[in-house]
Amino acid sequence: MTEDSTSLTEHSIPSVGELQGAVSREAAKAVQGQQQVLEQMLVCLLSRGHVLLEGVPGIAKTLLAKTLAAIVGADFKRIQFTPDLMPSDITGTNVFDVNASRFELRRGPVFTQILLADEINRTPPKTQSALLQAMEERFVTIDGTDYPLGEPFFVVGTQNPIEYEGTYPLPEAQLDRFLMKVLVHYPDEREEEAVLRQAHRGFESHNLDAAGVRTVVTPDALAQVVAAIERVHVHDAVLSYIVRLVRGSRQTHGVVLGGSPRAELALLRCGKTLAALRGRDYVIPDDVKALTAPVLRHRLLLRPEAELEGLTPDRIVENLLAATPVPR
Repeated sequence: MTEDSTSLTEHSIPSVGELQGAVSREAAKAVQGQQQVLEQMLVCLLSRGHVLLEGVPGIAKTLLAKTLAAIVGADFKRIQFTPDLMPSDITGTNVFDVNASRFELRRGPVFTQILLADEINRTPPKTQSALLQAMEERFVTIDGTDYPLGEPFFVVGTQNPIEYEGTYPLPEAQLDRFLMKVLVHYPDEREEEAVLRQAHRGFESHNLDAAGVRTVVTPDALAQVVAAIERVHVHDAVLSYIVRLVRGSRQTHGVVLGGSPRAELALLRCGKTLAALRGRDYVIPDDVKALTAPVLRHRLLLRPEAELEGLTPDRIVENLLAATPVPR
């Protein structure tokens, strides 16, 4: 374990700034580039939310989730969503034990700390909805009995933006459970060359230990970091700025459905976390602006004619930020 890693695990409450630096250093051993995506995933994790990653195949979405789980010492499971997946394949089911003459719970993969819901839009809505209760209430109900999930419980959903055959668009209720929708782009040329050099040296994505990726914080210490973030100060002017942005999304041309009060709460929680990651105990408008697109883009439902005009959720957010006065 590196000196930086040891210093974090020995202390009960590492500073948030220390944590971000350690996470970035460890992730760089396995993932080339994607630092902004990693930061936004960390914001979601520390804000006790979930993240939806959208990007074409082969740009390290799965590797990002596995690497983050290894760095924070969390249990990790992956579900490959397919059209024939059943809700019980996610939550588990009661199985009768003949020898004991009683039913016993066979737990599904949802009983973990970091869950990768891979290609979540490839399964029907009935199966997608099996995650709704878990993501919102952090427990699942099986045959009338409630079972709590682990802490942290963090869902990383992935989907492909270009392949629609055989997919089922996520319902608004499911999308709204994700704190952020993060777009994962191709790495730049220098980073792609680094990927090849890494592979040439024998790196294998399924063996993060061999790459030297180490745990830098325990889940218990992570919970204390989350508690520390709650104490970050937010001025009334910044609260008003958040409300104006989200309310403005409902009144924008071409939008059928804008952000709800849940989106305002998401911006507040994420803003406090980002401020702490950047070494401040107070939120500034730039924190809110940096997070508005990932928090709102999946919560905006556009009119068909708006899409014909070339409008996208990100373009609408860009116009919204330009039109909303920034508090001084």
